[in-house]
Amino acid sequence: MDVGSQAMSFTALVLDQSDDGITAAVNELADDRLPEGNVTISVEWSSLNYKDGMILQGIGRLVRDYPHVPGIDMAGTVEESSDDRFQPGDRVALTGWRVGEIHWGGYASRARVNADWLVALPDNISTRQAMAIGTAGFTGMQALMALEGAGLEPGPQNPLLVTGASGGVGGSAVMWAGLAGHHVVASTGRPENGDDLLALGAAEIIDRAELADKPSRPMLAERWAGCIDPVGGETLAHVLAELAYGGSVAACGLAGGSGLDTTVIPFLLRGVSLLGIDSVMYPSPERHAVWSHISEVIDAPLLEALTSEVALEDVLDLAPAILAGQVKGRTVVRSGA
Repeated sequence: MDVGSQAMSFTALVLDQSDDGITAAVNELADDRLPEGNVTISVEWSSLNYKDGMILQGIGRLVRDYPHVPGIDMAGTVEESSDDRFQPGDRVALTGWRVGEIHWGGYASRARVNADWLVALPDNISTRQAMAIGTAGFTGMQALMALEGAGLEPGPQNPLLVTGASGGVGGSAVMWAGLAGHHVVASTGRPENGDDLLALGAAEIIDRAELADKPSRPMLAERWAGCIDPVGGETLAHVLAELAYGGSVAACGLAGGSGLDTTVIPFLLRGVSLLGIDSVMYPSPERHAVWSHISEVIDAPLLEALTSEVALEDVLDLAPAILAGQVKGRTVVRSGA
């Protein structure tokens, strides 16, 4: 059963398609434009992710039907619900499930969604903090938990490499891993961000150029006990050649390319593992476990240091920058706060 909404209209960033490409405008929409769903949310915050940049620029055919409301993350308060798991006043967050792609997303002051997609926020995480975490922070923690589940233990004897450390996923991963006691080596192409990464929890900073080229041999000197890699491409191939015996890479992005030109030799002779991280369709029970772990380790000042804030009408201006790797840390979007 669909539920209605208490107000007559809501504000949304609406994308449309014309012969000239994608257009965008902040519009006031009638509540009957809300999609089907069993929970209506007063959206307070969303966030800006790499995928949002692609959608805002009309890249990759992630959106097939227009007009469309983007924003792959959202957090706010339940207004109405026909699902017993949620009541009016509950604070909730949504990441993944192709919201903002095939379903209307969080760049709006109101949303109607499937209750299965929602997570009730832990008491110690505000809706703004939830979006400072967002898909990027969720993915970073998911990747760290995968590595730890594969045997990675904290300590300087087990260096953990984080590539793309100045980005959203990378910066979040540095923070979570540092809080968990790992010896984090942060790779970045922006040396001016080195002090910020050290403050977030990195023990060492290296230039991404060290990892940017295809390895000269199938196996190089062992350097990393594990790696969280949002970059992919030749960087991932290089890291695989430098993994220590039994090490693992959690692959969680493709900012450097989707191809992987490598050999099976590190897998056969060093017993390394490549762990795929999907934060979009990740099952609900496991998703709740990730948020629970985040709530146990969250450091509010550190998270805030990673976070900047923009108004809904200004998020379009950041789309080219995030695609070019020029957005630092995490950006929260005031959807309706």
